[in-house]
Amino acid sequence: MSINIALAGNPNSGKTTVFNEITGSKQHVGNWPGVTVDKKEGTYKKDRDVKVLDLPGTYSLSPYSAEEIIARDFIVNEKPDVVINIVDGTSIERNLYLTLQIIETQIPLVIAINMMDEVEAKGDTIDFNKLSEILGVLVVPIVARKAKGLNHLMEAAIETARNKKKPNNVQVFDKNIDSALLKVEQLLEDKSPDERRWKAIKLIEGDEVITNGLSDDTIKQVNIIVKEAEKEADGDTEAKIADLRYKYISKILKGIVKKSEKGHVSNKSDKLDKILTNRFLALPIFAMIMYLLFAATFSENFLLIKGLPSPGIWLAGLVEEGWGALTGGIESILSNAGASDWILSLVIDGVMEGIGAVAGFLPLVLVLFLLLSFLEDSGYMARVAFVMDRLFRHLGLSGKSFIPLLMGFGCSVPALMASRTLESDKDRKITMMITPFMSCGAKLPIYAMFAATLFAGSNKTIIVFSIYMLGLVIAIISALLLNKFAFKGETSNFIMELPQYRIPTGKSILIHGWDKVKGFAIKAGTIIFVSTVLIWLLSNFNFTGMVDMEDSFLASIGNAIKFIFAPLGFADWRASVGVVTGWIAKENIVATFGQLFGGIGDEATIEAISSGAQALPEIRDVFTQVSAYSYMAFNLLCMPCFAAVGAMKREMVSWKWTLKAISFQMVVAYIVALIINTLGNLIF
Repeated sequence: MSINIALAGNPNSGKTTVFNEITGSKQHVGNWPGVTVDKKEGTYKKDRDVKVLDLPGTYSLSPYSAEEIIARDFIVNEKPDVVINIVDGTSIERNLYLTLQIIETQIPLVIAINMMDEVEAKGDTIDFNKLSEILGVLVVPIVARKAKGLNHLMEAAIETARNKKKPNNVQVFDKNIDSALLKVEQLLEDKSPDERRWKAIKLIEGDEVITNGLSDDTIKQVNIIVKEAEKEADGDTEAKIADLRYKYISKILKGIVKKSEKGHVSNKSDKLDKILTNRFLALPIFAMIMYLLFAATFSENFLLIKGLPSPGIWLAGLVEEGWGALTGGIESILSNAGASDWILSLVIDGVMEGIGAVAGFLPLVLVLFLLLSFLEDSGYMARVAFVMDRLFRHLGLSGKSFIPLLMGFGCSVPALMASRTLESDKDRKITMMITPFMSCGAKLPIYAMFAATLFAGSNKTIIVFSIYMLGLVIAIISALLLNKFAFKGETSNFIMELPQYRIPTGKSILIHGWDKVKGFAIKAGTIIFVSTVLIWLLSNFNFTGMVDMEDSFLASIGNAIKFIFAPLGFADWRASVGVVTGWIAKENIVATFGQLFGGIGDEATIEAISSGAQALPEIRDVFTQVSAYSYMAFNLLCMPCFAAVGAMKREMVSWKWTLKAISFQMVVAYIVALIINTLGNLIF
């Protein structure tokens, strides 16, 4: 018999960690809210008939945000065979609020009390048997990060699903609310008893989604009942119901949770927060940490030791040697097989040079995002969002908007999806318009390419770091302008629980790194491969047949549009073509340059990175340091790749707003690049 299990819980309670452990999936786990923005499906690795869904984190089943709607709609409408409610044992009182709401649906439920290692470290105890008896559900203690108790949890869930065991009908409300609920239930006679009860509660709370599904006559009668109840509830039944739930939780936990006699003791997280969230030190510390990340990725004198390359540079050298050997081997095989010149050119100058140009910089991307993953999983990034709230309020946004921006350092697609967690339409639209200004992983090879070829005598770490910070600064300025001139509305409240600092597991960090490598492999085997073949064809042919590159279709296209970019400092047709191919996938810019300029991604480039030598004279003939920086800035800020545009369209719903966002990004990119080129040439 097939069994459907839904994982529900508060943000950052450990749902995705549990999901990964029981299904063998490799979703990225972040020690901050908003990691899961849609439901994810997997299969229990010990029983293929058991399907598991990881729902977005939610504090309640009230429809206040998109992730809450996704979680509630699945639980209420799809009716899984059992819900596993992941509860953070260190904040059990707050977490049980969602538990009570799930119990109200009368769907079979199992409670997993997570982070029991931290509970025990505090000296606290929880009586699981007593909690199980009161609520009428099985309660299982677990430590998800260490996979402790998960086998027992799944056994309990499967048993509950097969027995279709419903929770107890707990007595939470007072006589006034209970009386109102009974009256509303009588108006819903066409519903099942369980559905009547749950919908009655939602109607008393003023749930618009449920109210919209009723007839006008029923709505009028419900409103009369609610007004009568409000007289006894100080005018707000929704607040009264929430208060009664928390009172009930406090009452039952008195005999279940025993706190350590030590009381509150300042822990490591408290001590670190005094420094890392200090109003004066927080932002300088964040900037310093980000700079150290780039130093570990790009520095040729890692840890200030001359001649010691950073891990990123060292790995890049290994990849280059391997790719060079592979290219040489393929060229030798083709030559010995008597392949024609155009076949050799297509395979070696087209595919291998194009893909190799990107592959050469993949280790830099990998190292940077392993380090970023460490910061996410440690809980530090949640503090950054909290600190940025003070700044973002002046921009008309809340600190919650900074979470998609941080995710944008990885990839714009999930970052744009994460914007759905924002409550207001204004916040969502502004955030989506500025999120592509972040330097995603696909843009990093562009910066690394120019750092290696044109800034070899400068501090490459500072160059790349400054581009990342430029994206953040432009995003902040843009948000201010959009809020002032294009959007109206009040700033949303920002409420986010700061998680405990934790040392990330190697498995979690490696999952993140694997996602980057896998994403590149898929792109290299599909988008970049097709693009390199197309670029080779367009750069070697015109209507008369095979020709020199300067007479090719691609040169004609580039020459036709290069006047647009001339004021920005890059009037060469090859630079113009790179901008266009970058809209397919940002890595394509490096792949395009690899074919049109040649030599990018080979050993000379890596030698330039590690030794500071000048390299690739063809690029140096086209770009100066100023125009190269302008080129990086333009590609940082202009329209993102097609995949990100598609994600933007899905989240914005209409093409009208999507085109407005793209137009805004193109204008900002052009203006910023123009300013950089103009001032740069005046100064340098």
